[in-house]
Amino acid sequence: MEDQATVQRPITYQPIGVIRSPFKTIKNMPIQPTGASGVPGEIQIFDRYAAGLKDLDGFSHLILIYHFHLVQGYHLQVTPFLDQVERGLFATRAPKRPNAVGLSIVRLLSVTGNTLEVIDLDIVDGTPLLDLKPYVPQFDAHGEARIGWMADRLERLDLVRSDDRFR
Repeated sequence: MEDQATVQRPITYQPIGVIRSPFKTIKNMPIQPTGASGVPGEIQIFDRYAAGLKDLDGFSHLILIYHFHLVQGYHLQVTPFLDQVERGLFATRAPKRPNAVGLSIVRLLSVTGNTLEVIDLDIVDGTPLLDLKPYVPQFDAHGEARIGWMADRLERLDLVRSDDRFR
């Protein structure tokens, strides 16, 4: 059942910056940050948000929340990169979603002015950044978490690269 008050009001976000990476297209990109070990990049925060970076340099990792700007539309059943079986969209990390929002955890190397140097980046160049948050293991890591159908597929994560299926 849909809440009519929520459905009738549009929800809009404005980027706070842009993500720069060596990936100029989505083809052959790592599909998760763990598959992008050592891949450098930078995040350029727009000047009006630079004051919000105060004290960020004390954190080793960041959660990036961004807009999948190169995808359009979605399907509720998809074949994810780690599988050959069609799965429910919400049981995957596929980028084509009703709200094209992505999430990655990257390592923060430095903060210089409004530029963040990061590593382990799995995001295409020019991606709009919606928000960032410090990663805090006590908040964000759950050792008891179950990972469903992915449990026996993660051993090849470092080898799997994206293709055009979610463009």
